[in-house]
Amino acid sequence: MKAGPTPETDSRSDPGILLDSLPVPVLELGADDSIRFANSAAEEFFAMSRHQLCHGGLKDLVPEDHPLFLLVQHLRREGGSVTEHELVFSNPRFHREGVTVQGADVPDCPGSILLTVHDSSTARTLDRQMSFRSAARSVSGMAAMLAHEVRNPLSGIKGAAQILENAVSDQDRELATLICDEVDRIDALVERMGMFGEAPTDYRSLNIHRVLEHVKLLASQGFAAGIRIVERYDPSLPHVWGDRDQLVQVLLNLVKNAAEAIRETEKPGEITLATSYRPGIRMAVPGTTQWRHLPLVVTVRDTGPGISETIRPHLFEPFLSTKMSGSGLGLALVGKIMDDHGGVIEVESRPGRTEISLYLPVVAEDAVSS
Repeated sequence: MKAGPTPETDSRSDPGILLDSLPVPVLELGADDSIRFANSAAEEFFAMSRHQLCHGGLKDLVPEDHPLFLLVQHLRREGGSVTEHELVFSNPRFHREGVTVQGADVPDCPGSILLTVHDSSTARTLDRQMSFRSAARSVSGMAAMLAHEVRNPLSGIKGAAQILENAVSDQDRELATLICDEVDRIDALVERMGMFGEAPTDYRSLNIHRVLEHVKLLASQGFAAGIRIVERYDPSLPHVWGDRDQLVQVLLNLVKNAAEAIRETEKPGEITLATSYRPGIRMAVPGTTQWRHLPLVVTVRDTGPGISETIRPHLFEPFLSTKMSGSGLGLALVGKIMDDHGGVIEVESRPGRTEISLYLPVVAEDAVSS
């Protein structure tokens, strides 16, 4: 009796199993732009089940004027393969920017097109994180220098101005007062810069939901009064490893920015605080061969006007602010604290929806809970 195929032979002979193993979304389009096949990665990318994808078409994923239709038409006319970069996929289910799509015709199936979708957002996030780290370290060094080199002379200048204030005529007293006021302003700036210094930290096992509840209470009683704050938490999340006070400072800063963005629209809006578990992002630990796993995600979402595309790449750089009275240090401090925690920041924004996600490490098995 002839032996049947082994499991290894079966898996190699079934293209569907192989395509499902790929981490890259794959779609096969029929001649009428219907979706004939979608792998598992495509389900995750488009936030739709395979059944939904295969009962729809390309028009259900992108608008009719999307460049993807031109790519498909070119492939049906000319054949071969084509790559299109920096595409945007956006609908109520999902939003992706900077996507690369590679397409090729299927010679044995006239009119059929095979598409692979490459999302480089994670790579761009890690690249930006390196920029945030460099910016934060630069400000940290500047803060130490200012504290040492500027504050001491400022004390002498203010003391001399106060003496002059009592010794000069009424006409000149106003100038002496001006000197004192400007010294106070510079001193306040140096103090804010001092937050970037290497302060003592208290890392421990934390329930991130208790931290978020505390932030919500502070915000709703202060700068976010009158704005609806929605909580969407995953109760099964493990504890995070971090400094409670610093994480409160980060989240308060993000929620405050969200509240200010909503007030700019002069329309009712809401802030969403969400947590989730997303395995996949890992970062190399500098100076070691180890990798840091960052599966715990905290997201602050608002319904404000969105962040300008020109500002977004530089959002966490120091001294960059879109506010008339802003110093541009708040988000730079957020970047530094996240770097100190070994975390990653991801920003997605479009009109009516801005999400800032914090990827954080969970408590290691050998860490001591407290």
